[in-house]
Amino acid sequence: MMKTLFFFLLVGKGLFLFAGEATVLITYHSETGNTERMAQAVMEGALMAEGVEVILKRVEDTTADDLLMADAIIVGSPVYNANVTPQVSAFISSWPFEGAPLRGKLGAAFVTAGGVSAGEELTQMNILQSMLIFGMIVMGGQDWSAPFGASAIRGEAFFPEDEPIHPGFLEKGRGLGERVARTALLLKQE
Repeated sequence: MMKTLFFFLLVGKGLFLFAGEATVLITYHSETGNTERMAQAVMEGALMAEGVEVILKRVEDTTADDLLMADAIIVGSPVYNANVTPQVSAFISSWPFEGAPLRGKLGAAFVTAGGVSAGEELTQMNILQSMLIFGMIVMGGQDWSAPFGASAIRGEAFFPEDEPIHPGFLEKGRGLGERVARTALLLKQE
């Protein structure tokens, strides 16, 4: 689906794509570029929903104001010992808590892991669990095969580190982004 974007604005290390009514913040930490590539796929999916402003930022560049103005927040992390990276943990710990300003916002997660069963679902659940503590409404991916969000596997024989991320994983990222963006638009209209 072709979409006309009014303009692109590069601010710091954040990419802002302006198109409309609901705002989806995609924020991530990436060490090797894999999680960043998944974040881009999530963004591509979110942009399929007409009338959405998508903001893509690294966690270290994401501010409390970014969180407060977003209708949906999608967090991405590499998997470290079946958990988020220390950077993502510190980021979530910095979220505004007093007065529950994130209550009612949509939340979702995506991760990249170094192998099959390396903790990707546990890491997604850790992100979603944190979002629930902040009073957010959490959602998974587009179907039963991505119940906790989107994930990509790297470093296994079937998914070697020296090859691009498998297109099936990127499609799960796009599906997550589109589902969250469309839901944010529906909630915004109510």
